[in-house]
Amino acid sequence: MLLTAAPQPVHAVRIEAQLRARLSSTHLEVIDESALHAGHAGANAQGFGSHFRVRIASPAFAGKSRVARHRLVYDALQNFIDEGLHALAIEIIDTP
Repeated sequence: MLLTAAPQPVHAVRIEAQLRARLSSTHLEVIDESALHAGHAGANAQGFGSHFRVRIASPAFAGKSRVARHRLVYDALQNFIDEGLHALAIEIIDTP
């Protein structure tokens, strides 16, 4: 019988560091909204580390469609998704 570990909570500071490193963000807010989703499928027992909102601006987004911008963020955070990040709301901030 194969045992799988329960998803572990992800910490906002780790998400922030990774997005800064991979996308050279010029504006970044990482907000843990997990407590708002208590009891929801995908929420963990700890009450943090499963649902996040990211507000981000990056030169990497220049000339890309909304879908392509979101894909860059998802790709940058794939390891966290694999670790148990259940939901990610992405707000792209356009900078002049």
